[in-house]
Amino acid sequence: MASSSEEASTQAHEAHEASDTARAPSFPPHQSRRVWFLSSGNSPIGITLTRWLLDHGDAVVCGMAPSELPDKDEWQRHSGTQDDSRDTTNGHAAPGNDKPDPRSARSDEFRNFLYDELAQREDWKGRYRFVLLDMRTMGQCQAAVAEAVQAFGRIDVLLCCTSESLVGTVEELGASSRATTLVRDQFETNFFGPVNIIKALLPSFRAQLSGHVIILGGITGQLGAPGLSMYCASGWALEGFCDSLAYEVAPFNIKVTIVQTNLEINVLTNRIRAVPPLPPYDPEFNPVPMSREFLGGMIERVEAMLGQENVGPAQLASSQGISSFYPRLPPAFQDALIAETVYALLAIGGHENPPARHIVGHDGVASIKERLKTVSEELEDFVEVSSAADIVENPETGSIARPDH
Repeated sequence: MASSSEEASTQAHEAHEASDTARAPSFPPHQSRRVWFLSSGNSPIGITLTRWLLDHGDAVVCGMAPSELPDKDEWQRHSGTQDDSRDTTNGHAAPGNDKPDPRSARSDEFRNFLYDELAQREDWKGRYRFVLLDMRTMGQCQAAVAEAVQAFGRIDVLLCCTSESLVGTVEELGASSRATTLVRDQFETNFFGPVNIIKALLPSFRAQLSGHVIILGGITGQLGAPGLSMYCASGWALEGFCDSLAYEVAPFNIKVTIVQTNLEINVLTNRIRAVPPLPPYDPEFNPVPMSREFLGGMIERVEAMLGQENVGPAQLASSQGISSFYPRLPPAFQDALIAETVYALLAIGGHENPPARHIVGHDGVASIKERLKTVSEELEDFVEVSSAADIVENPETGSIARPDH
């Protein structure tokens, strides 16, 4: 696990350095401007997507958590938009704050994008909005959708890209009431949040007889990972929800796609929370490669690129209490890490016939193939046991019995 991650990280870093410019993504054919709704507009993937979409001519609505919502007056000062018709905050501001949460490692990157790039592009500003959105609250989801529709008339693509990971074994996550609360928070953010925003948007999609729901998940939606049980469980739950949803909304020409990335992409670009480790799961006593050590090793290698010490690995291994942080990634490494995911989202979003699932990267494809191979082999090994449970009706006598009777 750790070795494959190290190889992937190294390859991504080298791939970025190998080319001076990123290759341009491809977009599916469309006759008019599309409107995208991103559930997390200040994430690395959200920011990069927004650049490409605005440059392509599409409109973008970005959801922002209350603590990260930029101040209305500050935005107007930088952008020169003083009238309500050009107010991309739609009257909202973070209560008691004049800037995004400083604890977020993403704050500076988003502010630089907002004030140094977006504010200087007159052709972009009219096609961009950020809206207050805490997906855990249904009322905020409905209000955000209403603001987006009011601003642009419709929404064509919903991208659910809000995520966080909770590190800890099953026992560690039940060792305290606080840890148990984090388990519930994990599902509120990774499962119920996307469910809420999808439910809020479905009436609009049905009314226009079109729409595309994209879930940015991971291969952990099909594979387990030791030490990330609740993160994986929330992903599996969301995949089951989306598979069922796809059947229900197909008659309304609404598409559903799950994009599955490698583990490091979603985890390293979003918040990580970790509970204190328990001695029985220490590597000295337990040979299973835990996600705590896997992620700690990855972050440590990334920090070496920055040339400075980061608190990530120490926080993951801390026994003093709950840890919460955003990994700090070198810009070149981050760009290379998310590049293929961004290109996949742009190529799939709004496609007339998108895939139900799309796996990003060769490593992810190989992992899922190996998983499916194992499942197939186990089915064959126990096929007789499975068949023994069948009950059939004798057409001549009408009696019911097992096939071997």
